[in-house]
Amino acid sequence: MDFFTVLTFLGGIAFFLFGMDTMGKYLEKLSGGKLEGVLAKLTSKRITAVIFGAIVTAVLQSSTTTSVMVVGLVNSGIMKLSQAVGVLMGANIGTTITAWILSLAGMGDEAPFVLKLFKPASLAGILGIIGILMRMISKKERRKDIGTILLGFSLLMFGMTTMANAVAPLAELPEVKNILIKFSNPLLGVLAGLFITVLVQSSATSIGILQAFCVSGAVTYSVAIPIIMGQNIGTCFKALISAIGATKNAKRASFVHLYFNLIGTVLFLALFYTANAVFKFSFIEGAAGADKIALIHSMFNIGTTVVLFPFAGIIEKLATLTVPDVKKKDENENKEFKLLDVRFLDTPTFAIEQCKTVTLEMANIAKTALFTAVDIVSAFDREKAEKVARLEEEADVYEDELGSYLVKVANKRLSKKDSNAVAKILHCISDFERISDHALNIKEAAEEMNNKGLQFSGEALKEFEVLIRAVENIVSETVEAFATEDLNTARKVEPLEQVIDNLTQQIKGRHIDRLVKGKCTIELGFVLTDLITNYERISDHCSNIAIAVIQMNQDVEGAHEYLEKIRTGGDRDYSKEFMADEETYALPAVSEE
Repeated sequence: MDFFTVLTFLGGIAFFLFGMDTMGKYLEKLSGGKLEGVLAKLTSKRITAVIFGAIVTAVLQSSTTTSVMVVGLVNSGIMKLSQAVGVLMGANIGTTITAWILSLAGMGDEAPFVLKLFKPASLAGILGIIGILMRMISKKERRKDIGTILLGFSLLMFGMTTMANAVAPLAELPEVKNILIKFSNPLLGVLAGLFITVLVQSSATSIGILQAFCVSGAVTYSVAIPIIMGQNIGTCFKALISAIGATKNAKRASFVHLYFNLIGTVLFLALFYTANAVFKFSFIEGAAGADKIALIHSMFNIGTTVVLFPFAGIIEKLATLTVPDVKKKDENENKEFKLLDVRFLDTPTFAIEQCKTVTLEMANIAKTALFTAVDIVSAFDREKAEKVARLEEEADVYEDELGSYLVKVANKRLSKKDSNAVAKILHCISDFERISDHALNIKEAAEEMNNKGLQFSGEALKEFEVLIRAVENIVSETVEAFATEDLNTARKVEPLEQVIDNLTQQIKGRHIDRLVKGKCTIELGFVLTDLITNYERISDHCSNIAIAVIQMNQDVEGAHEYLEKIRTGGDRDYSKEFMADEETYALPAVSEE
């Protein structure tokens, strides 16, 4: 064993880690943030949670990633702690898939030709060729991502083969055998497995390194079994770290994972070594192959899940005792902002979905502020006025929180679709915040009228009723379009915005006529103009949001080009909607008096 052997082995680990990381990240990207959503929605029953936890982990090829994801979902309130228990149990089963794939490295030369194609050395070449061709030839981003996943898997296999080849000569070295014999001590073996897994931050990678050693024939069952147990405990480390600074339930979720693996390890080792003391297993000092490592890994994780599944509630209570309830004033405050968890930044598509959810909450706050402000123009209410001011301040906080989080998301490597979505949401939160600002302006105008004893004429009130109905409708349609991403609803906004523009011009003209006839005062005219301006600006912001929704869901070059097309008669649906809205929101006839 020389310097270059060590260098080759470390290089194999590097390829393995990079391949695992690349494959996991692009699988998450390809899922479009749906894996987290599936976990959150389809885990109401514990057995279902176990199944989906296993599936998601098998797809991501990492129980560590799943556990960190679960901590984030619990921290944000999307997933309950009781749901997390089942998912974490399933994650331990799902992670065994990787070990079975890597076990193909131990396949002998006498294996059939078809099976030889699945050996890591062969599979690395096949997947590498397909992956690089998809990356170079395909123009579609999705296919490029699939190609990158295949390349990642190819590098993983290549790294496995490189490690196995580097350690093959070690089987004959007595020094190596003497070192490995020490790990047959259960405590030392568990600590070694734990240390390796914490070091590489992945139980799948840690198992792969052990399997590489097994290919050389230097690892016995007495050494492999305690190391595998330690690897299962080590996989909990990253989830524990990610729970620092999280809510109490998120911390509990990380401890559930730890206790599940810790209890399982103690039970397995106690039963195994007790049985060995009685029956003296003859195989224990025999060489463990890569396939046997995969078998032991699967037996442990599946067996532990089956045995501890009925006691999941007890494990949950144990985690609750570890992280007891502490009454904190801010525990339930800013519930929506918990959705903007930094743990989701590793899966940007899901983080963007969370931003949409929080933005919708902000939209409803702005909508409520506006509708409340409109109510007090005709019938002033001090309590409602205070509510408008409070809601406007909330909208400002939402804009700050969302803006800061979206900047963090934008700094990640995003697809073109996700990058556009971030830009559009940033524009939308600005427009929703401005709607709340205009609601505050309307509230201040209502206060001024109340303080000065001003009151609009009957004609002006009737005209305002029409305008207000149109404004309330355009805001409702805008919020609905953002929430549902429905293009038909979004396309209804722009024609109504044009109708509102026309209404404001007509009302201003009628006001001047009444002013000339002495039916209105200049002072009241200033208030009227201020209100009309705010209503008009609100409809402009609704137009901006609707266009952003359309752009997020279809290929539209830009707002200016889109508006130019529909306003020059290039869109028949727009003309039809405009005429219908114009009829619906027609001002009452002018009084001849």
